[in-house]
Amino acid sequence: MFKKVGFLFCLIYSLTACHQQAADQRQDIRFAVAQAPINLDPRYATDAASARVNRLLYRSLVGFDTSSKPIADLASWQAVGPRQYRFKLGREGRIFHDGSLLTAQDVQATYASLLVLKDSPLSAEFANISRIQILDDNTVDFYLKEADNAFPAKLIIGILPARQISQGLDFSHHPLGTGPLAFVSWTNTLQLKRVADSQVITLLEVKDPTVRILKLMRGEIDILQGDLPPELVRYLKGKPDIKVTESNGANFSYLGFNLQDKTLANLKVRLAVAHAINRDVIIQQALIGGTRAAGAILPPEHWAGNASLASYAYNPGLSRELLKEAGVQLPLHLVYKTSTDAQRVRLATIMQAQMAEAGIALEIKSLDWGTFFEDVKQGHFQLFGLTWVGINTPDIYGKAFGSDNAPPKGFNRGRFSDPQLDDLLAKQDWKAATKIIHQQLPYVPLWYEGQFAAARADVSQYAPKPDGNWDDLANVVRTSSAKVH
Repeated sequence: MFKKVGFLFCLIYSLTACHQQAADQRQDIRFAVAQAPINLDPRYATDAASARVNRLLYRSLVGFDTSSKPIADLASWQAVGPRQYRFKLGREGRIFHDGSLLTAQDVQATYASLLVLKDSPLSAEFANISRIQILDDNTVDFYLKEADNAFPAKLIIGILPARQISQGLDFSHHPLGTGPLAFVSWTNTLQLKRVADSQVITLLEVKDPTVRILKLMRGEIDILQGDLPPELVRYLKGKPDIKVTESNGANFSYLGFNLQDKTLANLKVRLAVAHAINRDVIIQQALIGGTRAAGAILPPEHWAGNASLASYAYNPGLSRELLKEAGVQLPLHLVYKTSTDAQRVRLATIMQAQMAEAGIALEIKSLDWGTFFEDVKQGHFQLFGLTWVGINTPDIYGKAFGSDNAPPKGFNRGRFSDPQLDDLLAKQDWKAATKIIHQQLPYVPLWYEGQFAAARADVSQYAPKPDGNWDDLANVVRTSSAKVH
């Protein structure tokens, strides 16, 4: 691995030395991503890239403060009764990108559409809504079937225009919202335009991390964020014309199990896998600063976090004992699916070597993102690795582990079922619920990934956030850019 990295350093140096493209010859700000968004309709988007772009294209009724408590975005609210919430639209953020005004009719149409969509993975979230009543252009009431004091925090779907909903507009590829960035075009690259100053932002998918670095150093892109091995981040830190900023992470990486698999249905086998991974070594050797071991989806500093949940200690000897107790013949052969992203394959390869010491022969299948994610949603896997991105509310535990939330209704991709957990989730007893999840291991918690961004020296007002969002694309400035009109 180190020889390969050394070769990449030489390659990067030689190519950048012989070719420097002047970034000031263009007017757009270019942002390179390892994975392009899939769906720009907020009612369907579940991948990280789509969610991050949609935060910029749309505004929602509710947002979150730094402690993940719900706050007003488009609207403030009050509980009229235990099953009735009234939302009052404010003045800001209410002009759609086509110039029309966002009203209560658009709010009603957006959430009413979610109640009838059969193929949206987010529809189940709103099944408790009995009806939505418009009081005037600025006020809308939500009536619930059952009382839910956490209901306002769920209203984070970007608001769509009612007229275009009724006309069947394909928002997935032609989005129309009221966010700080507006859609321009999407062919090979996704182009957006900042509403405030008409600055064009171009998102380019560049899967290979070395190519992303080359493009950054040659001035072909202005910013990249995430998805680089730590040695390449350190390499960029040494370049005088590149600025690297880092922050602690909150996005939760995990290893998921298919509990319909007879072998993995055995808790002792899942425990063996959990004890076969040396998280500390992986964090130190293969992940960037700000990465920390995880015990649950929400970090301990979250208001619904559980700091008492420790990560599973690396103990390959115990793993072997557990597998023998489970009646498994060693080595146990398991298939792990991941994307073709170089860093994800690298992490899988390290886990493969670690698990071999524990009597587990891990076969890695790396697939293009679309195929991989579809396999995960369809349950076509034994093991897989993913990261929950931008999670703010503890109801994620119900979506991910509730017995009734298997896809397409929810995100219980491993098909976990536990009546005791369902009861605790219904009571919103998050600490007790996370304790059971930790004990029953429907997934193996790995780490909260640190965040970093690298930008050219003439780029300012962009910094990584703990959840990895791209919100600063609404603020970023490139001083060499000609002013756009």
